[in-house]
Amino acid sequence: MSLEQRLDLKLTQKLALTPQLQMQLKLLQFPQLELSQFLQQQIMENPLLELEEEEEIQNLENSEEELEPLVINKIEKIMIDDYFSFRADDGRDLGYFNPDTEEKPNFELFYSKKTDLWEYLLWQLRLSNAEDKIRLIAEIIIGNIDEDGYLKATDEEIAKLADSDLESVKKAISLVQEFDPPGVGARDLRECLLLQLKALGLENSILYNIITNHLEDIQKRKYEKLSKIFNLNIEEILKTVKIIEKLDPRPGRNFVEVASSYPIPDVFVKKVEDDYQIILNDEGIPKVRLNRLYREMIEAKKLSSEEKKFLKEKFRNALDLLKGLEQRNRTIYRVTECLIKFQRDFFEKGINFLKPLNLRDVAEQLSLHESTISRVTSNKYLACDHGIFSFKFFFTKALPSKEGAISTSRVKDLIRKIIDEENKENPLSDIEIVEILKKQGIDIARRTVAKYREELKIPPSAARRVKKY
Repeated sequence: MSLEQRLDLKLTQKLALTPQLQMQLKLLQFPQLELSQFLQQQIMENPLLELEEEEEIQNLENSEEELEPLVINKIEKIMIDDYFSFRADDGRDLGYFNPDTEEKPNFELFYSKKTDLWEYLLWQLRLSNAEDKIRLIAEIIIGNIDEDGYLKATDEEIAKLADSDLESVKKAISLVQEFDPPGVGARDLRECLLLQLKALGLENSILYNIITNHLEDIQKRKYEKLSKIFNLNIEEILKTVKIIEKLDPRPGRNFVEVASSYPIPDVFVKKVEDDYQIILNDEGIPKVRLNRLYREMIEAKKLSSEEKKFLKEKFRNALDLLKGLEQRNRTIYRVTECLIKFQRDFFEKGINFLKPLNLRDVAEQLSLHESTISRVTSNKYLACDHGIFSFKFFFTKALPSKEGAISTSRVKDLIRKIIDEENKENPLSDIEIVEILKKQGIDIARRTVAKYREELKIPPSAARRVKKY
């Protein structure tokens, strides 16, 4: 068999995303914060983009009268006016932004920084009279304490890190465990609670003995067993348990500075008479526009061919970004309109009237692909009279009932109400909850009830039981 060179023609089909489409898909899936960061980055990288500030618009319009007419027809005949013309091609003025928005100061900037757990422990170490060798080991121990206050390294690991002996490591651990907050430096929950009792001077109490040898029985609420072991009545055991409940299982948590985390609505839905108004939230999102001075430079004769090529490429990228932003806003607006149409009972009456809905229903209604709807609804939130909800909240599976299909969100709400109203001395099992739901016309399996209960972070019946003695 001989090797030879030859030319063959072959027809193939493949999906190729244009740069403009790639930009639209990227912008579509950004939530508010990420979109703001992305736009800031684009403004820094592209000289043809700039922030639009309202007070500069009038000055810019006046200065433009002195400029020569701009001619950019040679650049693929792309004009920004042509781009904006499709905004109202369906006969509507989409004007979905609230014109009366002001940027308010971030009051978190006025708070002082909170001392963290490690700084606090090191401060106490500097005040101690320990010898230098023990202090060096203690610094390593403090560095291996987690946010809850627990020591996450073994004695052997600390000895290796400090190049020291185990006896010195134990002395350093004992030193750190004497620091405030009580319980810090413990290796597990039992040691943490015992350290707190020791700080209270209760190391010789029955409570200390119970935690040392019977902590599992306390967790499982085996109070009758403990009353027989220690020859105490149930009331005395319950008093002991109440003392344990006042101890802190996570002594370091008061030193952790938890950042405020709350969803930022992408869309506001307000009821106006008998209809709903949709307002896209543009607060915090930079208002981007083309830098018109750079557009003038594109046609300047003094520029080299490489410089013109660079500016033309940046101009095309800037237009793609502006078109993508408009397409993003337009798509979110249309999806919100569709949600109001499908879930009108929810907006009128509340969560119990949420209907089953899937991505395909919305995609078919808007003549879009399901993946597009998925991008629009991911990590985005809607604010209405009933609260702030994730877009995904409105898409729920259907379960059969006498009234027809019912959403899983409503079933979860019913399960929560049933458990809230149960007898705490004799809590309902998952099977009993299934029977109650069947009487209400909802046919559901036991494993489904267990799944929804776990999603609601509700423990099983055994852990919910509260005995009265």
